[in-house]
Amino acid sequence: MKTFPLTIAMLLAAGATAFAAPPVKEVESAKGKVLAAENGMTLYTYKDDHGGVSSCYDKCAANWPPFLAEASAKAEGAYTLVERKDGKKQWAKDGMPLYFFVKDKKMGDITGDGVKGEWDVAKP
Repeated sequence: MKTFPLTIAMLLAAGATAFAAPPVKEVESAKGKVLAAENGMTLYTYKDDHGGVSSCYDKCAANWPPFLAEASAKAEGAYTLVERKDGKKQWAKDGMPLYFFVKDKKMGDITGDGVKGEWDVAKP
């Protein structure tokens, strides 16, 4: 009978994780604070995305990997989820899908900011 409270505690902890805030944080960069994933890598928005829909696929997504969400993720505040063509969920902020840039190598890198006049660092 001692396992019953432990089982309840485990279920409560698992439920709390499903409703946790989006996995983002602020990091310092050469342009001030930027939005980053939990791993510290900078997030970007793409000017060709409109209406909460990602338009970055194939070669674009190879260079700008989408910031994917767990299947159990829940939208919260300014952070929403958009569904990609393959059915995966992608995090968005203020309706703009979020991406990484393959040339960023360490926390605070912002090498993708301004690329082709289409990519911007995501601001907190």
